[in-house]
Amino acid sequence: MSTVIEQALQARLVASAPRMDVVPVVLRYDPADPFAVRMAFPAPATLEGVEAEWAFSRDLLAAGADAPAGVGDVRIRPYGHDRTVVEFHAVEGVAVVHVRTSEVRRFLRRTRQVVPSGCEYLFLDLDRDLAHLLRDAR
Repeated sequence: MSTVIEQALQARLVASAPRMDVVPVVLRYDPADPFAVRMAFPAPATLEGVEAEWAFSRDLLAAGADAPAGVGDVRIRPYGHDRTVVEFHAVEGVAVVHVRTSEVRRFLRRTRQVVPSGCEYLFLDLDRDLAHLLRDAR
C-alpha cells in the first residue's frame, strides 16, 4: 500500500498587475513516483479555467527552498526569510507563485518519512514501468 502525502497551502499568485491573488494549491507526493512532487492549481487560478498540475523533482523543491535552483520549466528560489518562489515556464507564459517556506519544509519532512532522500530507487517498480511502456508497442 502506498502512502500518498498531500498538503494544502495558500499560494500568492504574482500577476503583471501590482496585486497578488491568494490561491489554494495542493502539494502531492506519491511513493509510486518517488522522485517527483506535484503542485495542483484549481481551475479559477488558470488561464484556461481548468485544473492544472505541474510535476517536478522533489530534490528541486528542497534545493530551491535554500538557494536558486532549476533552469528548465520549473525554477525555485528563496524570497526573503519566509517565502519560496516557484516559477512555472510554459509556451503560454510564466506563472509565479509565492509559498511559505515553512510549509514547503514541512511537506518535504513528511515525504522523507515515507521515502528517505537517496532511497527513492527502492520504491521504483521497474517491471511495472517497463510493462507499461511496452504495452502499446504491440
